[in-house]
Amino acid sequence: MKKSLIYTGTGDQGTTSLVGGTRVSKTDIRIESYGTVDELNAQLGLLATYLRNDADRDFLLQVQHTLFSVGGYLATDRSHTPLHANSIITSGQVEELEREIDRIDGLLPQQRAFILPGGGRGAAVCHVCRTVCRRAERCILALGEQTEIAPELLAYINRLSDYLFVLSRKMNQDEEKEEIIWNNRCK
Repeated sequence: MKKSLIYTGTGDQGTTSLVGGTRVSKTDIRIESYGTVDELNAQLGLLATYLRNDADRDFLLQVQHTLFSVGGYLATDRSHTPLHANSIITSGQVEELEREIDRIDGLLPQQRAFILPGGGRGAAVCHVCRTVCRRAERCILALGEQTEIAPELLAYINRLSDYLFVLSRKMNQDEEKEEIIWNNRCK
């Protein structure tokens, strides 16, 4: 019988391989960083199923591809292994994300108060993605205390959470769902 290539058993003792073969603990901040980016990517796949607009879905797919590159960057210990060209995040990718934020924001009414996560189901999922993105950013910053992280990668992840915020607002608008405004008088 042919053995599956899905499981190897090499991680059974709590270690895993980085790009290039270096083994580290599965609790290493590097693993936490790219694992959280992978979690975000999975959540974005769920979010895509709620998007009605083809252009929004296409842009989100492009983000997912970029996040795969981010994962490759984070999974590479450059003190042992050179960074693969596909894992480099560029200022052009950050600018593209900024243009999309500006485009979407131009379609929305001015925000005059804090908005709570929710409204439609898709917008709520988008907010979950936004918070996972913020957690990924915190993990990457923690990794940055041990090793240099490209400023373009940090900027991309930071802008991505902003993009997800405006996208959630657009989703509510597209679905004619009311945004939930924070009642700051709650006690």
